[in-house]
Amino acid sequence: MFRKVLVANRGEIAVRVIRALREMKIASVAIFSEVDRRSLHVQMADEAICVGPAPSAESYLSTAKILAAAKQVGAEAIHPGYGFLSENSKFAKACGEAKIKFIGPGWQAIEQMGSKTAARRVAIAAGAPVVPGTEKGVSDPKAARKIAAELGYPVLLKAAAGGGGKGMRRVDKEAELPAAMSSAASEAERAFGSGEVYLEKLIERPRHIEVQILGDEHGHIIHLGERECSIQRRHQKVVEESPSPLVLQKPELRTQIGEAALRIARAVSYSNAGTMEFLADQNGNFYFLEMNTRLQVEHPVTEWVTGLDLVRWQIRIAAGERLTLKQEEIRWTGSAIECRVYAEDPENSFFPSPGRITQYEEPSGPGVRVDGGVYPGWTVPLDYDPLLAKLTVWSDTRESAIERMRRAVEEFRVLGIKTNLGLFAQLMGDAAWVKGDLDTGFLDRFMQHFKPKEPSAESKLASVLAAAQASIQVSTKTPTESGCVSEWRSTGRRGLQR
Repeated sequence: MFRKVLVANRGEIAVRVIRALREMKIASVAIFSEVDRRSLHVQMADEAICVGPAPSAESYLSTAKILAAAKQVGAEAIHPGYGFLSENSKFAKACGEAKIKFIGPGWQAIEQMGSKTAARRVAIAAGAPVVPGTEKGVSDPKAARKIAAELGYPVLLKAAAGGGGKGMRRVDKEAELPAAMSSAASEAERAFGSGEVYLEKLIERPRHIEVQILGDEHGHIIHLGERECSIQRRHQKVVEESPSPLVLQKPELRTQIGEAALRIARAVSYSNAGTMEFLADQNGNFYFLEMNTRLQVEHPVTEWVTGLDLVRWQIRIAAGERLTLKQEEIRWTGSAIECRVYAEDPENSFFPSPGRITQYEEPSGPGVRVDGGVYPGWTVPLDYDPLLAKLTVWSDTRESAIERMRRAVEEFRVLGIKTNLGLFAQLMGDAAWVKGDLDTGFLDRFMQHFKPKEPSAESKLASVLAAAQASIQVSTKTPTESGCVSEWRSTGRRGLQR
């Protein structure tokens, strides 16, 4: 087993990995940019090292700086979390060349499945159903018009090199295609360094369902069931749950979609944690969409219903251990729901809300888990994704899990910035949500009648008092106060320095 692991990420996922390392008695090393010097993950790690200024390209996305940091502190492995370099095959390959273990799949699998068009070809060869579309990128408008006519409008233009809605355009008629191709390619180039786009038939009112897989480096691969991820804004997930309400209606779907996911994973000899993403229509027909060759943000709901620690298994697999779990041994119990708590304003098109957190109180109680990465007094920077925490709950039924989430959301207090907690509070009482009548356009329709709850007088007073208290607090000075230095070593596990 590893003695020291560097965590190449920030925020709540870095905290999550550091906690797993601590439980496994493995020393942790955090990296941070100058703007993150007071971050929670920096305070929790055994060691921390600055890798550059705030821009991601000069810090969290710098392969050279991260590998240099790993060598400097003697880290034997790197956990990339999700985002940043987690799905970068060149980074994974560079780790191997530096004799540092990348805690994730092999770079070949990342490269093969990282391109959506290449992944489609793998899925087709494996016999998995795919959404009708092109298997290669399309750049010629004339060829695109012909393909779109054969598929039938509406169609989707999608970036071949990445997801998250970047480079995605809906096209309802031929006249819209040239402009959509140009804007999609431009956005894809900015987001992923590749302007390649491809065409796909648009499935109306689809559900977004994904399957968690786990494989070791000895050829054993299993799936851990599905997650429903249909509640999205701008093609990015905000609420996830397991099991999917569709699977509750059609239990045979779990076996069918799970087997399809395993066929694709075996085709690329996949190891470590990964996720196969599918679109499903309202009748339960499903189609392969893409693969995420990393841990997912929503992994806690799978951990709740299976009782497995995915991060711990990632580390064990990377260390060469065999996966001792057999497919027939996996059991799914109860229902789990996750809400992603963002520093954003739902009333203003979910615009980011950076700033100082004056009060922060997490809910607790049976069946409640918060994976957080912030604390009172922390200033949310504008430089990165504004995810503050992941609130997940578990209960024995979906109905009781919804009620538990409603209670937990009401107890979750974040003052000083805007969050989407009010949105979740209303969503948990929405009749269509409670019924499980979901699709990827659900949140857009919901927002048409969303009305934020007016803060109570007590809440307003608490906000004023918290702000006043924060303004007079004397912050504990932490190392690297004067800027980014080469390294900060601790002499043991630290408590939180706030």
